[in-house]
Amino acid sequence: MDLATKRILVTGGNGFLGKQVVKQLCQAGAQPSKITIPRSQEADLRKLSVCQDAVDQQDIVIHLAAHVGGIGLNREKPAELFYDNLMMGTQLIHSAYEAGVEKFVCVGTICAYPKFTPVPFKEADLWSGYPEETNAPYGIAKKALLVQLQAYRQQYGFDGVYLLPVNLYGPEDNFDPSSSHVIPALIRKVHEAQERGDKQIPVWGDGSPTREFLYSEDAARGIVMAAQSYSGDEPVNLGTNREISIKELVTTICEVMGYEGELVWETDKPNGQPRRCLDTQRAEDYFGFKANMEFREGLKHTVDWYRANAA
Repeated sequence: MDLATKRILVTGGNGFLGKQVVKQLCQAGAQPSKITIPRSQEADLRKLSVCQDAVDQQDIVIHLAAHVGGIGLNREKPAELFYDNLMMGTQLIHSAYEAGVEKFVCVGTICAYPKFTPVPFKEADLWSGYPEETNAPYGIAKKALLVQLQAYRQQYGFDGVYLLPVNLYGPEDNFDPSSSHVIPALIRKVHEAQERGDKQIPVWGDGSPTREFLYSEDAARGIVMAAQSYSGDEPVNLGTNREISIKELVTTICEVMGYEGELVWETDKPNGQPRRCLDTQRAEDYFGFKANMEFREGLKHTVDWYRANAA
């Protein structure tokens, strides 16, 4: 798909991932003047009329907007996370279909996978069990959008694709400890410990779970590649196919940031899903996507940005 003439709506386009997606769209030939980014303060996508206005006259919709956060937020506000994400997505998809949008790219979540999924996660395993309990309301709400897109393709021929990015990180991430994910939360925790001269840092869980992390610029590139070149009904993972334990992750962050204190594992706190690592072959086969950023280098970019800006 040639993006040069397309009118493109990017929900969540002012967010952490959204800014990178807009940048990648422009690098791929999209015209900045043809990209629309609704601001959440003025455009509440939980309302059908707002969704209808947002998709009017658009050729492509890339849906990134989400109410999302780490384990703490998922435990505190499961109802909000379910309702907000379901209503935003399902009404936007329906409005896009009614408006004759050519292409809908829906960005889902790794939280949609079952708690105990064979590693590496294959897209075919999405329905083989219930998600990890702490993030199940969010994960199920987002997974429902895959069902909707497949149903609309089957009945109406609507070209909607569904992507499953693994945990993201990078500059401009959310570093608010009340809602951030693991990497920005740890970077902030280590930085503040250094500022105070603390000799110990408490860390949730026991360090045994594994995760996979995708640099935001790589994720954005994969999303744009799918918008251009993928029109199938099957969900597609976006990741690196590289697994790292939380213990190794924390150690690596401390090394990158130069912190030499002790880690105190709070084993009464939840670990979350035991393992996360994606099979990324489908993305490579279907639209040629492979991640480029080396993990330690990506962490360094993220830490440098935090120290220069958010801190």
